[in-house]
Amino acid sequence: MDLLNGETINVSLDSVRTDGPVGVAAVIKDAGDDPDITHGARIGAKVKLTAEYGIVTISGGKGVGMVTKPGLEIPVGEPAINSGPRKMIRQSVEQVLKAHSRQDGVHVEISVEDGEILAKKTLNHRLGIEGGLSILGTTGLVKPLSHEAYAATIRSALSVARACGADCTVLTTGRRTEKYAQAFFPDLPGENFIQIGDFFQMSMECVADNGIPQVTLAVFFGKALKMAQGFPHTHAARSDLTMEWLSTLSGEITGDKTLTDKISRANTARHAFGMVVPGYPKVLEKVGSAMIRSALGFCWGASRVRAVIFDFDGNVAFDSDHLQEQPS
Repeated sequence: MDLLNGETINVSLDSVRTDGPVGVAAVIKDAGDDPDITHGARIGAKVKLTAEYGIVTISGGKGVGMVTKPGLEIPVGEPAINSGPRKMIRQSVEQVLKAHSRQDGVHVEISVEDGEILAKKTLNHRLGIEGGLSILGTTGLVKPLSHEAYAATIRSALSVARACGADCTVLTTGRRTEKYAQAFFPDLPGENFIQIGDFFQMSMECVADNGIPQVTLAVFFGKALKMAQGFPHTHAARSDLTMEWLSTLSGEITGDKTLTDKISRANTARHAFGMVVPGYPKVLEKVGSAMIRSALGFCWGASRVRAVIFDFDGNVAFDSDHLQEQPS
């Protein structure tokens, strides 16, 4: 099988059979080490000839979702099979027809066994993909630990939010912060909330690309510190360097050497948070302001940025909307 990157691979079939004029085959997806919910999923293709000579049509069968919201690569009303997989399907069909000197039309129906169940473990519903999974991909190969699928989901989520009319999105780093943010902003629809994980810079660039006027970063203190320091990927920072930065910042604001020494020896951001809150609100304010400056740097000042820092019980410890003006 020829891939879109020019490579060729052999794909082992899990099953193959004919049902009159229809051929049915299935493969088991191997996602390698990538954190992919479809690893081990049974993906099928039902193929039949049609009278539309030279035309290859593709549809989604059981377990493949339908697009119901604008903003995705595939228009509303179409099965959620992206252009990369569609191109590979057509390419493979055309190769077989050519090898047998045929010019028939061909219809291919893609299905995913238990796709409706697996989809409940994804963000598809929020993206407007209903009834099953989406068939994604750009090359046909999974790159282990690439996190490309997660980054693609963030891009799609921001595109959908904007296409649905969102002029404000709330970026969180995981399920807990999203739950707290949804409680804090109860009037915002679900598609306005996007979990960005550690992809700080990329997400802010996507905010700018989609022309979203306002974005709120709603995070815990640990991620706030890394964002404040301008780390493009917030998983990359070493804890000791983060504590050193916070210790220096606290010293500049408070002049309290005892506090700075304690912070420099803190084991975790949560440990340091207890030293700063509630006694030193100016330190938290400076962290929040630095978060905003970093975010604006990544999105070229194209959006207004609000910073919300939660304590570890979900209470708002800092909200930049209480400041006099947006940091520049």
